[in-house]
Amino acid sequence: MRVGLVTTAVVALVIAASVPGIAHDIPNSIIVQAFLKPEGERLRFLVRVPLEAMSDIDVPQREQGYLDLGRVDDALRMATTVWIAREVALYEEETRLPVPVLVAARVSLPSDRSFQAYETALAHIKGPPLPEEIDLYWEQGVMDVWLEYPIVSDQSRFAIDPGLRPLAQRVTIALQLLMSDGRVRVFELHDDPGRVLLDPRWGQAVVRFVGSGFTHILDGIDHLLFLLCLVIPIRRIRTLVGVVTAFTVAHSVTLIASAYDMAPGALWFPPLVETLIAASIVYMALENIVGARLIRRWLITLAFGLVHGFGFSFALRDSLQFSGSHLLTSLLAFNVGVELGQLVVLAVILPALHVVFRFVVAERMGTIIVSAIVAHTAWHWMTERGSQLLEFPGPTMDALWLSDILNWTMAGVALAGAIWLVRVLAGTKADRNCVKKVPESTGQSKTLTRRS
Repeated sequence: MRVGLVTTAVVALVIAASVPGIAHDIPNSIIVQAFLKPEGERLRFLVRVPLEAMSDIDVPQREQGYLDLGRVDDALRMATTVWIAREVALYEEETRLPVPVLVAARVSLPSDRSFQAYETALAHIKGPPLPEEIDLYWEQGVMDVWLEYPIVSDQSRFAIDPGLRPLAQRVTIALQLLMSDGRVRVFELHDDPGRVLLDPRWGQAVVRFVGSGFTHILDGIDHLLFLLCLVIPIRRIRTLVGVVTAFTVAHSVTLIASAYDMAPGALWFPPLVETLIAASIVYMALENIVGARLIRRWLITLAFGLVHGFGFSFALRDSLQFSGSHLLTSLLAFNVGVELGQLVVLAVILPALHVVFRFVVAERMGTIIVSAIVAHTAWHWMTERGSQLLEFPGPTMDALWLSDILNWTMAGVALAGAIWLVRVLAGTKADRNCVKKVPESTGQSKTLTRRS
């Protein structure tokens, strides 16, 4: 036993010695500010990082632990190489750029505001360093870095994989791309977003947002429950197509309108929408229990689809920054992804309901049981979200608020009228086809009668 204990202790010491030490705990949250600007055959990368995130760096200090600004250059180069140059991956088209050249690195005070714009940030880094007599702890300052990458052309399309997740538990990167034609793209990246296309092509935006819409509908349990309640009493394809089309058109309208900043921006609006989404599930479930009126269900679905569209827009809000110059295309692609997800869900739900209602439980009893379970779940969501909504102050009922209400009401009525007109025209066309078939069949019967 004594030999075993000694062996265990030696192994533990070897393992501990092989693990790199950490100078201090990583911070809970940091904000990194950065600029990318292609110029000719070089790509400038200006970045500001809090020094508290730069761990494992041998920092020169003077009395009382203050940073020795006269001898800090080597520590800054080491921090830049270890935590930025090696971790941040930049791409020109599909090619990763080589290791950058460190042009300058300096310590700045946390009160400095030069990184609010590219020009002032560049001028600040070029300017004189901080006086050596300033009393500043390493954890209190920020590090400003100027890196340059060789590129083929400033007309290329660039991408970035930040790789700064190890700096803190939560990392927010405020990035601006200053393009050669004068356009500016602003991004807010969180933690580890992976490879981000900063100026995507049309096809790249379509692929990204179709996938985003598809995964969103499959991950959104509230939308799935609404779809389940919607199709439980409707399993005829012709009726189902009309109802799902009304839901699709409605949520597309509010999704696009919200993306173009036509929705209320108050703090109470998102919890209101989430509450109404839960209420829509409760209503549809209760309607299934008491007996749904299938003739007018498309109109109810249209109204609830407008609400669900706002819910989709909240999930899409952070992703629209990746659409580049293809905002409308990305929105339509997201809708296509949502519809593809709905088709997959319907392809699973409809056969499952058919099997359950045929071999497990009677259709009416099964409709009541499933709808009651869904209503119970959605009721809890509605009460929880409603309590959160009550914590926000209500809207100011002024002329602007009334104007927004009237505009959205008129838009909803116009949308409902358009869908109703389409349904009427489709029904009229079907009736005409039936009328045309009747004389033909009658004539054929008369001919057969004469021949006989």
